Amino acid sequence: MSQHNATVIGVVVPMFNAERTILPTLTSICQQSHQALDIIVVDDGSTDRSASIVAAYAEQDRRIRLFRQPNAGVAHARNSGAAATDAEFLAFVDADDLWAPSKIALQLRVLQEGGSSAGLAYCWFAEIDEDGRIFSFKQPDAHGRVLQRMCRNNFVGNGSSMLLRRSAFERAGQFDPSLRARNAQGCEDLLMCLRIAENYEFRVVPQHLVGYRRTIGNMSSDVMQMFRSYEIVLAEFREKYPQFGSDLNAHLLDTINGFAVRALIQGRPSAAWYLSKKLFVLEPRTAISRLPHTVDVCCRGLVPRWIKVRVKRMRNAESRPLYGKIYLER
Repeated sequence: MSQHNATVIGVVVPMFNAERTILPTLTSICQQSHQALDIIVVDDGSTDRSASIVAAYAEQDRRIRLFRQPNAGVAHARNSGAAATDAEFLAFVDADDLWAPSKIALQLRVLQEGGSSAGLAYCWFAEIDEDGRIFSFKQPDAHGRVLQRMCRNNFVGNGSSMLLRRSAFERAGQFDPSLRARNAQGCEDLLMCLRIAENYEFRVVPQHLVGYRRTIGNMSSDVMQMFRSYEIVLAEFREKYPQFGSDLNAHLLDTINGFAVRALIQGRPSAAWYLSKKLFVLEPRTAISRLPHTVDVCCRGLVPRWIKVRVKRMRNAESRPLYGKIYLER
């Protein structure tokens, strides 16, 4: 496919106070092998230098357009960006994540090969820390009709992994801003995937094409807000698809346990205690079986912070590769 006649992809970047990460994110977008991109950065009320960084980059790459709005949340920012382009395919990337150069090209290929019944393509991803170092690889493999699999587990994992047909995006009702209004922002991606899975097939590219950043300050680190978001989203689909009730219940139990452990790691004992009690009430056997792991995490949480920092630096220097060195410099 020549770039002159290539399909234009709308790339939407919601951004809020991302001055530390937006530059490498934009660079990874602009270095895509599929160059026909309409890049819309939606500044969602930032108070730092984010907008000025994007504006300066846009002077170098005219594919970038910057829109600014009062803070309204990630769903509204993504929807605003999607409305600003007429591209047939839409990709969304958070302002702290990274794309490998072939990400769009490979996903577009599998979507086009799937025809109109394929509404969403996703990929494997690597979880990275604030320094861009990899600490986990995710390799989901679900494809085709995946609604029941999606009810059981959010295998897509993050919004930066997805490439959508606009028709699927619109039929799903766009991203749902009501979660933020209910103080439950966080599962907009999961809800989008579930709604698309109701009517379309999924395709997967088995390569780690996204560096998905997990840090203390990002939205997914707020365990109680994320828990409320999961409860609301899974309840919607439990009502719509009672035949998948056991999958949705198991999904919720896994989520509660994961957030309880994360709360301990983050030093939030009250949140961990609340979630642990919730898990015990819903499924005592599961809570008891996972207690040894939780206790182990709690004990590790008692280690002084200065020791953790020193160990982390040693691990970073010796064994954890930078995502950029492996996937961006090919």
